[in-house]
Amino acid sequence: MSNANNLVEPVQLRLIGSGGLELAGDRFGPAEGPLVVFLHGGGQTRHSWKQTGAKLGAAGMRVVTLDARGHGDSQWAPDADYRRATMVEDLMGALTQLGATPEHGAVVIGASMGGITALLATAVPGAPIRALVLVDIVTRPEQEGVSRVIDFLGRHRDGFDSLDQAADAVAAYLPHRPRPKNTDGLMRNLRERDGRFYWHWDPDMLRDRVEDPTAMIGDMETAAKQLTMPVMLVRGLRSDVVSAEGAAQFQELVPHVRIAEIGGAAHTAAGDDNDAFTDAVAQFVLET
Repeated sequence: MSNANNLVEPVQLRLIGSGGLELAGDRFGPAEGPLVVFLHGGGQTRHSWKQTGAKLGAAGMRVVTLDARGHGDSQWAPDADYRRATMVEDLMGALTQLGATPEHGAVVIGASMGGITALLATAVPGAPIRALVLVDIVTRPEQEGVSRVIDFLGRHRDGFDSLDQAADAVAAYLPHRPRPKNTDGLMRNLRERDGRFYWHWDPDMLRDRVEDPTAMIGDMETAAKQLTMPVMLVRGLRSDVVSAEGAAQFQELVPHVRIAEIGGAAHTAAGDDNDAFTDAVAQFVLET
């Protein structure tokens, strides 16, 4: 039921996304509480949010953490459809199945890829979203940092010989974090096949990335300019994806945005300093 951090075990959910694709989720907190939905970043899973979800659930929120299509325990798209618009459809379908309405909308919290999905979803007419939290993503992210993330996600398609080898790859990607002595936790992000370990995400999500980045920035800025709901931007001060200039530019588009900066965190803010992240998000959610 609980561990040393007093985390309750979540209830597992299965939801249906665009095209009938099955999405995996976890629910923390009461079944009828105010809805808070978490969307992880590329290459992550719903487990990134476990501690934050448990804390908000204990405070009476109905927290749902979702695995994006092609990630974690959600199905992979047989046609490799990982377009932004399709992920927005996944979210809208999930919100409907969770009972969200325009009158009783959800707080949606998205990191990186999940944040892009959440922001674009707010522009859908009648979207049942009442507040938005963007975790280290803005409308004009730093392209060098974005390229570093995509490069990491695209590597190691042939898998790893061992968990230690996978841990070395993560340590090289996240040099600001100490390399964990125990690699067992990595199994949440890996799948074992034929004696080798592979990342849990579909490598085809990076195939044929033909979406025009300029058009996507335009769509994001259009959505941002229309925001009237409460909005918070969580930025890791060590992030190479969201710079101070990027945050300031976003604030010009969304003057009422609340900005929370986490000193020891990089792009993976929730995992870098989970306590500070959870406190910032919990305060915002409980006030909206």
